[in-house]
Parts: sequence; C-alpha cells; structure tokens
Amino acid sequence: MFYSDETRAVLENPILATDSYKLSHWLQYPPGTDGMFSYIESRGGKYDRVLLFGLQMILMDFLARPIAREDVMVAKEIAAAHGEPCNEAGFLRIVEAHNGYWPVRIRALPEGSIVPSLIPLVTIESTDPQLPWVVSFIETLVLQVWYPITVATQSWHVREIIKGYLEETSTDPAGQLPFKLHDFGYRGVSSPQSAARGGLAHLVSFKGTDTLAAILAGRAYYAEPMAGYSIPAAEHSTITSWGRDGELKAYRNMLRQYGKPNALFACVSDSYDIYNTVEHLWGGVLRQEVIDSGAVLVVRPDSGNPADVVLKCVTLLDQKFGSALNAKGYKVLERVRVIQGDGINERTIREILATLKINGYSADNIAFGMGGALLQQVNRDTLKFAMKCSAIRVDGEWREVYKDPVTDPGKASKRGRMTVRRHRETGEYMTAALPSHAGWEDRVIAPGEAWEDAMETVWENGAFKRKVTLAEVRTRALG
Repeated sequence: MFYSDETRAVLENPILATDSYKLSHWLQYPPGTDGMFSYIESRGGKYDRVLLFGLQMILMDFLARPIAREDVMVAKEIAAAHGEPCNEAGFLRIVEAHNGYWPVRIRALPEGSIVPSLIPLVTIESTDPQLPWVVSFIETLVLQVWYPITVATQSWHVREIIKGYLEETSTDPAGQLPFKLHDFGYRGVSSPQSAARGGLAHLVSFKGTDTLAAILAGRAYYAEPMAGYSIPAAEHSTITSWGRDGELKAYRNMLRQYGKPNALFACVSDSYDIYNTVEHLWGGVLRQEVIDSGAVLVVRPDSGNPADVVLKCVTLLDQKFGSALNAKGYKVLERVRVIQGDGINERTIREILATLKINGYSADNIAFGMGGALLQQVNRDTLKFAMKCSAIRVDGEWREVYKDPVTDPGKASKRGRMTVRRHRETGEYMTAALPSHAGWEDRVIAPGEAWEDAMETVWENGAFKRKVTLAEVRTRALG
C-alpha cells in the first residue's frame, strides 16, 4: 500500500504544515517575549470591498487536529535532515499542557460581512506566555483563508453586475439572480480541497453549481443540507459519440430523456455548427417536440466570441420559438434559454449582458457557467492578503510592531493590538485599539453607543467559541 500509516503520519503532521523557515523562528524573538498578536487583512487589489468567508473551514481543517507526541518526534527527525532546528520542548508543551492544541485566541468579523479593504478581518493572539511564537507559526495555513475570501468576493461583485442588469430588464430579478452564475470549476482547480473551499465560497452568493465537493463542504462545515443545485446537462462526448450524422439523434435523445413538463435541461450544441443546430435542428426538426415537452431547453454554445455568439443564438431562438415583451419592454424567449460557459469572466459577463440589453433582450434569457476564472484565476495578490504581527509582549509589557518599507508604502502594516468597530446606524467600519481591561472580548455595548465591537472570539485553545451556518452567512452577505 503506497499510502501507509507512516506516510499519513508525515503528510498530516500539524507541525510540518508550515514554511520551513518558521521552524527556526522561536529563537529569533527578543528575550523575554511572552505574547504575540497578529492580524489578517486585504490591503486592496482588484476590489475595494471583501466578503469574509471560509475561516470556519480553515479552522476545522487545520487547527482542530491535535498534535501528538509522535508528531513531535517525526518533525524533529525531518527538520534535522532538512537543515532546520526543531523546538522539541515547545511542541511537547503543546501536547502536554494544551492537549495538543495550538494555544491561540482567534477573533474575527462575522462571516458574510462585506468589509472595506485595509480593515482587519481576523486577529490571532497567543494564550500561553511560554509559547508566543505559535501565532506566527500557524500563519502558513491560517492565511489560506485568502482563497475562499477571494472567490466569495469575486462572486459577490459579479452578482452585483448581474443584479443591475436584471433590475433593468427583468420583472423577476430576485427569483432569477441566484441561478445566473453556475460553477463549472471543479476540473480546473488544483485539488479537491480547492474545489470544496472555493466552490462553497461561490455558493454564498449563488445557488448553481456542478462542483459536488462544494455542496459536501456546505454540509460538513456550515450545516447546510443542500447548498447548491444543478440540472441534467450534456457534454461534448455525449453528443459526439453519436457521430456527426447522428447529431439530431443525440439531441432527440436528450429531449426524450429529460424533456418533461416544467423540467429544465441543458445541451451543448456547438460540437459542429452551433448556428445550424439552433436554426435547423432545435429550431427546425425538433422545435415542436421541444414545445410539446413542456420543458425549458437551455442551449449551450461553447466556442467563439462569447458576446457575438450569444446574441446570434438568442436572435435565432427568438426567430424560431418566439418571445414576449415583459413589463419593462424587453424580450423574453419562449421555451428556451441560453447558458454561456466558455470564456466567461467578469468582463465578458458585462459584455454579454450589455449586448443583449442594447438589442432589446432581457437578462432572463442568459445564464453563465464560470470555471477557471471563478476558482483558479485568483491568487493571494488578487486582494493583496497578508498576515502581520502588530504587537509582542516582552516581560509582561506590550510593544507595537510594524513594518514601513520605504520602497513600497503599500506594504506598511498596522501597529498594536486591535479590534474593529462598526457603526450601529451607518454600518461603517473602523480599526480601533483593543481595550486593555479584562473581558474586552465579551464587552456589552451600552445602549445608545454608536460604535460597537464588531469582532467576536471564534476559536480559543482548540475549541470553537462561535460557529455559523451557511444560511446565516448568506443572510449577512445578501440581506
């Protein structure tokens, strides 16, 4: 067996789930250091607002697994062979004094919060004076929260674009919006874990997905029985396997298998000639069968310039199946729709929606499938994510810590122990110094006080202090 217990002990070792150089850092802090405080923020980038999501997944995956004595021995051996020291005594203290859990307190804004850049999203503080270095040690994995946050943020901003066009051209924007951007990204990501985290992040703003890992993550991490939905759909192999001469039979088979009253099914239709298929097959030979089925056929182009191809397909479908003017004066196709899943990103979505609107068609007629651009074409610099130490405690006294590189002012970091306050009426956020008195994390805001502490303790010394459901996250993010 290739994946043995010994292999698992190495690959799942919490001590080794960090950058190599962090193994040496416990010796590099000032003598007498007995506390550390760090924060995570987006320093700007593509969007000026971010949607916080995914911290709960990161904590469950990375901090909920305790360190065992055997992990320390394996880490010591590997570190020595790798050229790094190993803090054996420190890790054994975690095992013996903390039951194997990292002694840290993590506070965060509630998941689903939409927050301006440069506002701290998460803070991490050590809770054992003998182990202050653990805060920086776990940075490598905890900062991976950048990924679900970035995907969630991108999907939310795309949702706002689509929402705007629906409000202008549709009579049912609220009903249409949740299913307008479908996740096609599973095969394009780097791992099943990325599919789960990124796919679920997308489902904060939408409910359409073909990434099964995402709905499983919804169940496992956020108590959501079914986070997203799909419909029967063809791929090229299920059409081209009938041969070019059998293309009509392939489409008729789709219609007979899934063309039921009030059903919805999608069929990729560009294996050979998308325009011939739309005009002469779907819109010709099969037209009456589509109408008689009582189903809604969703035609999927999969090549060419997205805006041009979509408009031509919609126009041809209009000619063959007809359309009706809605109350806002835009045409809505009868019995058919289009989904564009090739070349879709934020720019092409705008182009397609604008092209349809200019030509008198409602956004009701189109949905989008987004793959690599949704889950893979993002990185930590998309929103300029960073985790920085902002304070250390030396001999019981807190000191501010910061960086301010003359060569890049954009990398200047915040100073001191901090929290985030939110205005009760305006919803405005601001970074504020952390109160020094005991019990600050559970402070009750006095009636009438305008600014409330927006952060809450979500994790402390190996246990959740606050968990959220996907339903709560969606309510907070979408209203």
